[in-house]
Amino acid sequence: MPMAEGIDVSKQDGVQIVRINRPQKKNALTSAMYRELVSAFDEGDADPSVAAHVVLGLKGVFCAGNDIGDFLSFAQGGGLPLETILAFLGKLPAIEKPVIAGVDGIAVGVGVTMLMHFDLVYAAPESFFSTPFLDLGLVPEAASSLLVPRAVGHQRAFEMLVLGEPFTADRAYACGLVNAIEPSDRLEEKVLETARKLARKPPEALKLARRLLRGDTADILARTKQEAELFRQRLASPEAAEAFQAFFEKRPPDFSKVRAGS
Repeated sequence: MPMAEGIDVSKQDGVQIVRINRPQKKNALTSAMYRELVSAFDEGDADPSVAAHVVLGLKGVFCAGNDIGDFLSFAQGGGLPLETILAFLGKLPAIEKPVIAGVDGIAVGVGVTMLMHFDLVYAAPESFFSTPFLDLGLVPEAASSLLVPRAVGHQRAFEMLVLGEPFTADRAYACGLVNAIEPSDRLEEKVLETARKLARKPPEALKLARRLLRGDTADILARTKQEAELFRQRLASPEAAEAFQAFFEKRPPDFSKVRAGS
């Protein structure tokens, strides 16, 4: 069923399917979309007929991150309901049931960092991942500054989150961030087939096994809050304002004019 513009939710065979569907903006997330994503996970977790969540985008685009227009509005003092974004980031480590994602095409910013909280991730060969937080004058979010180094080591995490180097599906697989690479025309069926396998397992044992594997999430929640406070500060910074303005003017940002006051 349609929820907020850009989020579609359906259920079948014990699986809740959450699809990001805003093709005109490359599936960039708005505040309303963040709110509906939280609601979808809450409702799926509370529904005894749902054993697992599936998160999908569209062919050629998974999620282009946050809508830059919202960030520019905040930087210019126009306001941004940041709490909806923070609620989504806080929800990610608190989802109670398994989450399987299928990435086909571009995944940027939060479109990448949300994957760190999911249990299984499959990607099409042409998928392309990017976390350009620093290029926007921001800092990593969704506890990625904790989870990425744990998963791939400091050097690769620095390359990804600080240098901002984009990476392919092959590189994501080699780093262990993706479980398998599937042909684009087979990807969604692979994801749904895997989710249905989980739905056939004993539900209480599934819940306990996942809880054991994930362990205590207190450090993840603490890092999410720490990042969020810095992120909030950076959104109001001159560096971020210059980066967002440059993005819309389709020019390279010039941080030299804000460096003296940073």
